[in-house]
Amino acid sequence: MLSFQMPGVRLCDRISRREILRVGGLGVGGLTLPQLLASQQAQADGHGRGRAKSCIVLFLLGGAPQHSTWDPKPDAPSEVRGEIAPIATSVPGVHFGELMPELAKRADQLAVLRAVSTGDNAHSSSGYYMLTGRPHVPMNQENANPGPPNDWPNWGSVLHRLVDSGSALPASVRLPCHIFNTDGSIWPGQDAGFLGRARDPWLFRCQPASPDYRITEFQLPSDVPLARLSARRDLLDTLGRQLGAAAEAPRAKHFDELSHRAYGVLSSAASGGAFDLAAEPEPVRGRYGMSQFGQSCLLARRLVEAGVRLVQVNWYRGPEEPSDAPCWDSHVGETARLKNVLIPPLDSGFSALLDDLRERGMLEDTLVVCMAEFGRTPRMNGRGGRDHWGPVFSIAMAGCGVRGGVVHGASDPMGAYPRSGLVKPEDITATIFHSLGFSPGTEYHDLQGRAFPVSRGEVIQSVLS
Repeated sequence: MLSFQMPGVRLCDRISRREILRVGGLGVGGLTLPQLLASQQAQADGHGRGRAKSCIVLFLLGGAPQHSTWDPKPDAPSEVRGEIAPIATSVPGVHFGELMPELAKRADQLAVLRAVSTGDNAHSSSGYYMLTGRPHVPMNQENANPGPPNDWPNWGSVLHRLVDSGSALPASVRLPCHIFNTDGSIWPGQDAGFLGRARDPWLFRCQPASPDYRITEFQLPSDVPLARLSARRDLLDTLGRQLGAAAEAPRAKHFDELSHRAYGVLSSAASGGAFDLAAEPEPVRGRYGMSQFGQSCLLARRLVEAGVRLVQVNWYRGPEEPSDAPCWDSHVGETARLKNVLIPPLDSGFSALLDDLRERGMLEDTLVVCMAEFGRTPRMNGRGGRDHWGPVFSIAMAGCGVRGGVVHGASDPMGAYPRSGLVKPEDITATIFHSLGFSPGTEYHDLQGRAFPVSRGEVIQSVLS
């Protein structure tokens, strides 16, 4: 670790060369936060507040089957309806899949959109469309990576451009992992694209349900008390003054801003406490379920409570996931996956999040969106699974500004195509930003000063109160 008493060659300002190398190379106290900040920090220069202060996006990586969750088809042939039966919900005439009893009880708090469509059957390109509100070029391209012409910014990046979180924490956060395909390719639409790396949503890699859960970027080593952290801040200030004219260079100024932001986050009790799940009573943690998804939902609640404006909770993709059916990509043995791995954590995590937000008085100013990149084919395949399907699927919304107990749109009797109430990703984008206080026509600017509207879609007024 960095020491202020070590011997060594000293420069004219009496700071050792080794100290400079350590500060420059290791950043804050030998931690990785400055590297994280270097690609993710920004100062927003816009303002706008609607009824919603924050938004939590629950992203079911892989594509949840609409037939077994939000849009059951009990009158369809067996190869279409599957083995998951429908159950009644708290809203008369509305049914969910039987593996979601807790969410069924809370249907009066939910708006379900049953005619969402990307028209794209590839994870990467359809996911890009859902996360940016802009269609991928070309469509149906699997294993696509970020880069022009598909470099429209993620929702979190646009929000980061428009607002200041008012917190030591950033405006937007992704957790507990990024989204990638089996070949390791990273989906486009997760970063800031043409807004520049400084607007990337912060990515916090963690396993919040694990016994040794920690986010190293926000934990000081045991030998670094806050007093020593303050001393290191003073060292950076001294170095900054000694740099003189060089400090006026954009990269030097950017480093100085990042370093001080890093110190601010590390020394902020509110920021550090937001990640401390051990501070939660065991009954609360248990209500969310001790799955990575459930505990990620709890972590999301703590982050919005600390001032983060948008948290995207990705379904955790661990090394144990089967390569032929990872996460919600249920090509094989779908029924067993739904019963044993997928829907129970969704049901407990999502429902606990709604209850927790409501009990804390936060649901009235927090928008919650549960979605995926697409749905699943109407007919089961020969391996007992369903394949990719972008023509129609369902998402659910709750919280601030959302009319509970509403079903918008309908799919056909096979759950294959929209029958009414078609919703496109640009409409979802428009609705989310409308709830956060920004009309679809609100403009943000790229690094060259060019203006772009938040969305070219329409706000889905029927699901809003």
